[in-house]
Amino acid sequence: MRDQVSVYTNKLIADRSAHAQGIAIAAQDDVLIAGGAPDLARLAGDVLSRLTCLGMVVACPSLPFADFLVARAPAGESCIVPRDTETRTFLHDIPFLRRSDLGADPAPVIARLLGSRKGVVVEGVGIVASGALTVEQAYINYSSVFHSTFVKYLQDVLHHGFILPGEAEAFAAFRSQWLRPLTDEGLAFRSGPLAERDEILDEIATVGRYTVERGLVDSFFGNISCRAGEVIYISQTAASLDSLAGCIDPVPTDNSSTFGITASSELLAHRRIYEATGAATILHGHPKFAVIMSMECAEEGCAITDCWKECDRVRFLGDTPVVAGEIGAGGLARRVPPAIAGPRKAVVYGHGVFTVGETDFADAFRALVSVENWCRGEYFRRLEERLG
Repeated sequence: MRDQVSVYTNKLIADRSAHAQGIAIAAQDDVLIAGGAPDLARLAGDVLSRLTCLGMVVACPSLPFADFLVARAPAGESCIVPRDTETRTFLHDIPFLRRSDLGADPAPVIARLLGSRKGVVVEGVGIVASGALTVEQAYINYSSVFHSTFVKYLQDVLHHGFILPGEAEAFAAFRSQWLRPLTDEGLAFRSGPLAERDEILDEIATVGRYTVERGLVDSFFGNISCRAGEVIYISQTAASLDSLAGCIDPVPTDNSSTFGITASSELLAHRRIYEATGAATILHGHPKFAVIMSMECAEEGCAITDCWKECDRVRFLGDTPVVAGEIGAGGLARRVPPAIAGPRKAVVYGHGVFTVGETDFADAFRALVSVENWCRGEYFRRLEERLG
């Protein structure tokens, strides 16, 4: 268990979602253990001891966006409701506690709120996330809250500008210091066509790791596949893209084996994309600016409210189509294939980006980077236009 604490502490530092000196993780094994920043470790242990779950992450986010969302919320509100897929699917909403709610001992208050949620924002403390059975689950929930509050805050700033003292300065620091140029420089891809089982498994694992290292997914989710003949090699559902060894399923295209049971929940979408495009590889990530910009629709007077699954229009971000589609329910399998067939890339509303490669992963990865860079540039162009 102590190894797990160390592993996920290092992941939070590596993905730059938390301050290195502001991380604590607690786990209930035979005894309760807690490590990390002393004050946060005590809080993590105190909260965990009041719950039936087995893992807990308490960390100070590397960006102040969650606290800004709390401060911007009107009096009387008690939760943040982003519209991205992570929130809808896993979190539903993100409850928060203001400083004034905490009292002398915040652990009982946090535990009471966290008992019915996977993660909460505690103003002045950070994000507190639980894992029902493992520290990994707590890490995933922390990462989902970080991702969703990032998306929500940047949308709010785009629509309403800066409201609070210090926001503009913090945002400028985010843009100049936290954001890094996104490229595929320094990455090596195996040239296709990829035909041999072992080289395919090795290349999928390598490219999966690239997507995590370049920040093209939240936590380590997304999915990736390669078609060779009549077999689709695809990452397993809930598999960590930065640790795919042993977590890639070979699924016959004719459904003649049971491997599809553990395959990605988007296996059907991948299958239909291959049928529509004739491509050899598919890469799917959740880059943040593409998620944000996919939800910026200029349509006026539209009666659709559940845009993420009901909208049947195809919009464009530059030359990349944007479609609606419900994950894991066939919506993506219906709407992405016809949209991606021509441009070889597509964005799903509030969710992420699909790209394809003709013979290997090089083109698919570059296309994923290109879409995110275009969306990042467009976001700041629109923000500067709004701010004047």
